[in-house]
Amino acid sequence: MKIHVLKGFIQNIFLVEYPDKCMLLDGCSKADFKTLQTFFTQELKRPLTDLKVVIVTHMHPDHAGCAHYLRKVTNCKIVSCKREGQWYRGVKGRFAHAIDIMLALWVAGKMKRPRKNIWYPAHLHPDVTLGDSQTVPGFDDWQVFETPGHTDRDLSIMHTPSKRIYVADLIVKVKNKLSPPFPVYIPELYKQSLLKLQALQPNSVMMAHVSELKLTDHDYADLLNKAPISPETNKVAVIRMIKRKLLGR
Repeated sequence: MKIHVLKGFIQNIFLVEYPDKCMLLDGCSKADFKTLQTFFTQELKRPLTDLKVVIVTHMHPDHAGCAHYLRKVTNCKIVSCKREGQWYRGVKGRFAHAIDIMLALWVAGKMKRPRKNIWYPAHLHPDVTLGDSQTVPGFDDWQVFETPGHTDRDLSIMHTPSKRIYVADLIVKVKNKLSPPFPVYIPELYKQSLLKLQALQPNSVMMAHVSELKLTDHDYADLLNKAPISPETNKVAVIRMIKRKLLGR
């Protein structure tokens, strides 16, 4: 088993390779399709149809944006968290979906990425939904853990033999220091997720926006201390972005 780390549109892409199959640890953004296709054909020398499973850890544009299209092209299975209803449900949900796409494009601009179309369906239709501690079908050495807080349906995925775990946006970096993500919709669950991760004692932590690290007890304590005590939502993010634009920062 090999884990390849690719540079995505605004996030790390983790591709798990076996001799007979491959799995993506997240659904990427729509802009990442060509990157994946080129890596399969030119670097791995194997067809993209060897991709058998795509995990969607949560519904943000850089984690779910390419999932449906990859299934259409490769016939892979989409695996996500076992939750009732859609994350982007109702009129407010569709508005939040549009804001999240806008915020992702804003991040891309800050990273000096070329502007691309990253629109994707607001509703996910997975083939398989998994609950806490279940294994990924066809990849029995990978186990999922529910780590909500960033949204209500975040997943982390651990390779049990090596104890390397992918936590998506559970942890990010702000000013070169580990930090909780933004937004955090459910603060109390976010803290519980950090404590669950610490209790798992992974050998290393793979993150969507940070290089793979081995976290210390000091790191966890610092993250718990920084964790918000009230919800910080995309509405707050939009207000902050507008203020930065007005102030020219």
